[in-house]
Amino acid sequence: MRTAENWKDYKIIDTSEGEKLESWGGRILVRPDPQIIWKTPRKSDLWEKADAVYHRSAKGGGEWEYRRRLPESWEIGYDDLRFVIRPTGFKHTGLFPEQAVNWELMSSLIKNAGRPVKVLNLFAYTGGATLACAAAGAQVSHVDASKGMVQWARDNAAASGLSDKPIRWLVDDCEKFVRREIRRGNFYDAVVMDPPSYGRGPGGEVWKLEDSVFELVKTCAGVLSDKPLFFLLNSYTTGLSPSVMAYILSELLVPRYGGSVTADEIGLPVEKASMPLPCGSTAVYLPG
Repeated sequence: MRTAENWKDYKIIDTSEGEKLESWGGRILVRPDPQIIWKTPRKSDLWEKADAVYHRSAKGGGEWEYRRRLPESWEIGYDDLRFVIRPTGFKHTGLFPEQAVNWELMSSLIKNAGRPVKVLNLFAYTGGATLACAAAGAQVSHVDASKGMVQWARDNAAASGLSDKPIRWLVDDCEKFVRREIRRGNFYDAVVMDPPSYGRGPGGEVWKLEDSVFELVKTCAGVLSDKPLFFLLNSYTTGLSPSVMAYILSELLVPRYGGSVTADEIGLPVEKASMPLPCGSTAVYLPG
């Protein structure tokens, strides 16, 4: 497992019975996590002193119980990047801290590329990967179907002092955007994909990522330039293992470009435990 160990403004303090106890810049939150199936004793008194707790509803969704007044939003930092944190009605806060391991990887690849790099960030959410790549010197196209998420990403760029960087902010359907870019002859040196576990098609039909991921990656691989720097695929879908993701990237990219694929879980350290918490999976293609 690749673990994001360099956070100063964020930490997981403890985990037990389907919940994690977190510090977000000193604000203590309790949020559900389906990975936490163990019922270990709770080792921190901060469980009882949390500022806010998210309670799931049996009907789906849930709501926050605020035990202390919190600001509507606040900022935390990672290296030179700044992120606006805001608890949402879907338990999320606008950031996945475990992705810091990928920000570091992409930043290093871009800085050492020795050439201009164009990055396409798909399903780009609030822009963690966008900011990391832009700060490293890349030109980035940030694409997400949610106008609110794209604005949140722009706010993060402003907080990080990156508003003047060459970033295209695009509210669009990711797959449709990629198909148009291919027709227009616009290609990219690197692609980052963080597709949701579930989605809806143009006719309202529900699709699952594990059923659609091969064709989705196949389409997006078509927008790579002749000399790609990397292709990074993230997943938070429990039915999609790192090895399956690696197999897909290997089948679609290695025959065309050579190189290799690595894949692993990514996670975060837990202050009160000896093991990190698994938080998702990433597969990365690198040319030979």
